[in-house]
Amino acid sequence: MDKNQIIGIVLIFVLLIGYGIFTAPGEEQRKEAQERQDSLRKAAYEKYKADSIIRVTDSVKQAQIISTVDTVVAVDSAQLVNLKQNFGVFASAMQGKEQLITLENQNIKIKLTTKGAFPKYAEVKNFLTYDSLPLVLFDNNENQFNLLFAGVNNKISTNDLYFENTLSDTVYNANSSTQTVSLRVNAGEGKYIEYKYTLEPNSYLLKYDIRFYGLEKELASNSSYIDILWKTKSRRQEHGNKWENQNTTIYYKGVNDKVNYLTEMSEQSDATLDTKVKWIAYKDHFFSTILIAHNYIKEAKVKYVKDELQEKYLKDFESNIYLDFERSNDAKFEFSYYFGPNDYDILRKIQINEGEILDIKRIIPLGWSVFRWVNQFIVIPLFNILSTVFGDNMGLIILIMTILIKLVLFPLTFKSFKSSAKMRVLKPQIDEINKKIPKDRAMERQQATMALYRKVGVNPMGGCLPVLLQMPFLIAMFRFFPASIELRQKSFLWADDLSSYDSIWNFPGGFSIPMYGDHISLFTLLMAVAMLISQLLNKNQMSGGTQMPGMKLMLWMMPIMMLLWFNNYSAGLSYYYFLSNVITIIQTLVIRKMIDENALLEQLNTQKKKPKKKSKWQTRIEEMQKIQEQRRRK
Repeated sequence: MDKNQIIGIVLIFVLLIGYGIFTAPGEEQRKEAQERQDSLRKAAYEKYKADSIIRVTDSVKQAQIISTVDTVVAVDSAQLVNLKQNFGVFASAMQGKEQLITLENQNIKIKLTTKGAFPKYAEVKNFLTYDSLPLVLFDNNENQFNLLFAGVNNKISTNDLYFENTLSDTVYNANSSTQTVSLRVNAGEGKYIEYKYTLEPNSYLLKYDIRFYGLEKELASNSSYIDILWKTKSRRQEHGNKWENQNTTIYYKGVNDKVNYLTEMSEQSDATLDTKVKWIAYKDHFFSTILIAHNYIKEAKVKYVKDELQEKYLKDFESNIYLDFERSNDAKFEFSYYFGPNDYDILRKIQINEGEILDIKRIIPLGWSVFRWVNQFIVIPLFNILSTVFGDNMGLIILIMTILIKLVLFPLTFKSFKSSAKMRVLKPQIDEINKKIPKDRAMERQQATMALYRKVGVNPMGGCLPVLLQMPFLIAMFRFFPASIELRQKSFLWADDLSSYDSIWNFPGGFSIPMYGDHISLFTLLMAVAMLISQLLNKNQMSGGTQMPGMKLMLWMMPIMMLLWFNNYSAGLSYYYFLSNVITIIQTLVIRKMIDENALLEQLNTQKKKPKKKSKWQTRIEEMQKIQEQRRRK
């Protein structure tokens, strides 16, 4: 790298830092933005509260029906008549008092509300947030699950109905035995809507059954579907909210289709699922809420909207779900909720119907095609074996994994290095050919060069294939470490959490460098330095010691770009790439000692003297080259 290039890179950094200082918001601006967002949230909440409390029926001068969370609604006889006229057999369920029912085991704690009979609180036990609080997926009004269906005179919303707990208990513990909570809306004469929740010990699955019993004549004659509106606010759980947001989205799977998802990077995204749907997952970085249909969902619309501040919430999830509904005296729908970690070994074992492939493990982004196969069948099993031996010492596990992978790939590394060494010792002979044949006879030059390679038995692409064979491991590990919940909140050296970025210094006053961030990651710095040293050691290994015009600049730019890119990535990933580059440096030095270039050249010259039989393919190539050369001369 010459002086001008170094000055150019320095100027780029100076401009980036200057731009960050100039555009960084002041304290007053941040305070104003926070107050503005709080005001918007408060207004939105008040509107939502008002809409859920007040319902005006379509009849002229009908009485208002007011429902509150904690207040019993008083209605006079005239209002009761109006309720019955508009809500028929469900009129009595329009008044009541909300009660919370707790259902828990060793893994999860769920609170069900009797007003709407849906989960209002979900906690994943044995995990904490980045600020050491219980890991709550949602609470209070952050989750809504509302069934809408057509009654005789009106559309019924289950969120307006007060369900009765068929048992008087309000706390159910499933640590040692299966527990079931049954919530009902009684419609008289043995008619009811029932929600049944069942939790088994040591499970993250909450079975959820819906039953319409004896209501065939109480529902609209033209009713052919049930509409479900499911909304959840995705909470921030991790230290690096930018990286967490990039791994938060909605996944879904059709009954006979592959797993798909909404792109994570948009301000908002949506999709219409017009085929039978098996499950819908509201996925955070390391935890998910998943609704699984035991049969299928007819169709659905899913969307998310990115939260503006990204401080408490990341995205607002919403699904409109449509279920086939046949009017009968006993209609049933069976689902299961999953409230739990995005753990590959847990998700791959989830099964509802025997022999059915749910493929929920696909919500963990392990890469596509061959990269995912490498993770599934090599990296994850190796990681699990090492975890059983070394426990939670993730720093040691990553070190041993890196060494083992490098040892397995060493034959390919050696072959690539030796191929480059052959090209390097042949360079004087290639230079001699180039001196004899002018530049304007490029085809003749190429033929002479290829003839030399053929005589000595060297494949000019021989060094590329081993490198390409190593790429699946390199990319697979890039996907594995950021997605591994096993690294979450595991510390090593100065890194407090290997699943998030490490920081040895945070810039003061909210200062941030564009593309880089507001902190300095030491593991990323070490990785960039090790990469630069590795590239400097190998710079003469390519193309027999010759380099393309821009290669010297790329030699320096690649570590710089990785430094900018990886500063906000998982510390575990940067640590792995640092170790990988250090081992590559050691391997390079060892292989150089192993290969005697003088002996190698003598071997190639001996090989050149042996007669070579041309293959049919080589003969055809030479004939084509001769024809092209003749046409060029004409």
